[in-house]
Amino acid sequence: VFARFGPEKNMQIYGRGIRRRLAPMLGDARRIRLANSLLFSLPGAQVIRYGDEIGMGDDLSLPERESVRTVMQWSKERNGGFSTAPAERLARPTIADGPFGYRDGVNVESQHRDASSLLHWMERLIHTRKQCPELGWGSCAILDAGDPAVFAHRCDWSGGTVVAVHNLADRPAAVRLALDGVETMPMIELMGDQPYQEIRTGQEIDLEPYGYRWFRIGGARRFLL
Repeated sequence: VFARFGPEKNMQIYGRGIRRRLAPMLGDARRIRLANSLLFSLPGAQVIRYGDEIGMGDDLSLPERESVRTVMQWSKERNGGFSTAPAERLARPTIADGPFGYRDGVNVESQHRDASSLLHWMERLIHTRKQCPELGWGSCAILDAGDPAVFAHRCDWSGGTVVAVHNLADRPAAVRLALDGVETMPMIELMGDQPYQEIRTGQEIDLEPYGYRWFRIGGARRFLL
């Protein structure tokens, strides 16, 4: 995904960690959400760097991995609300201006007030993931989408099935998945980049450029987490 979306130059220092953040690497809000949707739909434990939930940037003037260790951007206040100390006394500088600056909305306080912000979307993504034990505990299989730009997979656990479909291309896609054992059942949309028409298994799945859709197949499940 990352190789497809952004250049690898300056991305990693050998043996010293990642030098780039997700938001400046991908650049486009649709691709940022797509990459996070794909990450959280996969098995295993999902890990993101602090600040990626609000789309923080990096400072490539800093050496090695220090470029992604700028201070957390909490608000529009001095030093991004991280500290009231003079800027020169901070262990690392802030990113104040530009598309990733705390003064221009890339901070927690501003995004809490914006229902369409990346922060609110990430909260919804994490909540949806918690409601899908199939993704964390189930068996996972990659599905043939018939389009090399579309990555589709299913996870099955305890009688439940969750399917996720991601379009990595900058063009619309329509795919039809072969879903053995769950033919002609309702597909309940759990997460998507926009509202879509309801479908059943075996029907064509439409995806916008960089679009994504998560489905639960069959009826709603009830469980405690």
